[in-house]
Amino acid sequence: MKHILLSNDDGFDAIGLEALIQALKPIAKITVVAPAKNKSACGHSLTLDRPLRLDRVDDDFYKVDDGSPTDCIFISLNNLFKDGYKPDLVISGINIGANMGEDITYSGTAAAAMEAVLQGVPAIAISQVCKDKCNDIKNGWDFALAKQTIATLAKKILDESFPLEERKFLNVNIPAIKPEQCNGIKITKAGYREYGNDTHRHHNPRGEEFYWIGLHPLIWKESKDKNCDFEAIKANYVSITPIMLDLTSYNDIEKTQNWLNN
Repeated sequence: MKHILLSNDDGFDAIGLEALIQALKPIAKITVVAPAKNKSACGHSLTLDRPLRLDRVDDDFYKVDDGSPTDCIFISLNNLFKDGYKPDLVISGINIGANMGEDITYSGTAAAAMEAVLQGVPAIAISQVCKDKCNDIKNGWDFALAKQTIATLAKKILDESFPLEERKFLNVNIPAIKPEQCNGIKITKAGYREYGNDTHRHHNPRGEEFYWIGLHPLIWKESKDKNCDFEAIKANYVSITPIMLDLTSYNDIEKTQNWLNN
């Protein structure tokens, strides 16, 4: 039986992770290694300044005490999977909230997939886009479209092949609609995210100043071909974006060399 390793950045008790487990249990053996608490927007961080504890929650289910999603994948692949054996697939999610455009660089959900492909395991990051500041999720969202989509993708990968080369993963975003409202799946590029300054300044009872970073509205710059992840979601499509970890701007190598020489 094929084996899938699951993780996330919302924590081991997140409803999105439970939905992911439900969707994939019928098609593969499942092992879960997730952060002990919410680690949203932690990026591709690896904990080097303190020891980490892998705590068993249930059969094939673990949490990493104060660990990041990257820690979860790194520790599990090098300790739970031994003697050259690796899972057939790593899936991170189902994240509560979008991970599109440059937000991918912040995302702990995407980071777990990044770490997996660095370790030579195919990976998917999947996120559920929200409406109304995710109150739809809090009020009992059933993740039906997300579960249907990830089961289909995982089965295709396990039965056939992963479509990408090494150090590349699939970033999936699910619109906040029911399956019957979905127009299909689009293969997209990462969009151009526009950011605001949602930072709130406060004072504690001792008069000390502190800041709380809020949620930026989901605003983006339209693309010429109308084929970015944001636009697909707006049009009620599931967005699948192939992501590579090589951040080199190849088109600018010669330009930068000329700039240096002049």
